[in-house]
Amino acid sequence: MSGGYDRDFLRARLELPSPSATTILLDYTHFSVRFRAARKLAAIVGVNISGAELNPLAREGTWHFDDRVPREQQAGPDVYKNNAFDRGHLVRRLDPVWGDAATAKRANQDTFSFTNAAPQVDDFNQGKELWVGLEDHVLGHADAHDAKLSVFTGPVLLEDDQPYRGVRIPRKFWKIAAWTNDAKLAAVGFILDQSPLLGKVELKRAIDQRLLEGEPPPLGPFRTFQVPIGEIADLTGLSLSRLANADRLGSGQRELGKQPKAIELESMEQIRL
Repeated sequence: MSGGYDRDFLRARLELPSPSATTILLDYTHFSVRFRAARKLAAIVGVNISGAELNPLAREGTWHFDDRVPREQQAGPDVYKNNAFDRGHLVRRLDPVWGDAATAKRANQDTFSFTNAAPQVDDFNQGKELWVGLEDHVLGHADAHDAKLSVFTGPVLLEDDQPYRGVRIPRKFWKIAAWTNDAKLAAVGFILDQSPLLGKVELKRAIDQRLLEGEPPPLGPFRTFQVPIGEIADLTGLSLSRLANADRLGSGQRELGKQPKAIELESMEQIRL
């Protein structure tokens, strides 16, 4: 579990953002987690992806607790048992799996730590399929000389998230991919929304009833958006000014004389890079 996120991985230095809330920094192979014990979930993860060295290992891994954090402070197997929640990888399993065989194998297993998981509804509709493939799509457009990305991901942790089995379930997740072209930083930001129905009054009664019955809240369908990175900063409280200044969506829309705004994605072709 050494190495961790490398701020000098790209040709422009890029620090791992730090939330204002107290977190524990956990380094793994090619990625790091800032873990928020009070929520039993990561606040942010950062991974370095070397596209030229990726090792497509089969999906093999054993979910496990990280011994550096007390087990009762981690969202473990009981959260995901007998319900519709997946243990959603925050650092995608294949992203840090590069380098020599031993390193790639270690990185693969590192991604199966509960500190790198968050509850996500297991319904694989188009929105989630888009989310899963974002890194591949952006990597294909990164500088051909490097084929490198640094990717940051996390849940949007709000005080009114619904409690379930001792964990408050995030309704949204965010992701930022960054790369360099001729040493110039470029970045794009995305939001995954799994709760478009949660705010409706008629649904609240159903949520309350299900919580009483020990069932997960009825989250809505997945929707994926490309969003201005400044919007992610507003949602999370993270300091993302350097990434926001490198935002391809915002700069492209401003060049057209438009105010930067989110785009709901239905296909990869809609992404602005």
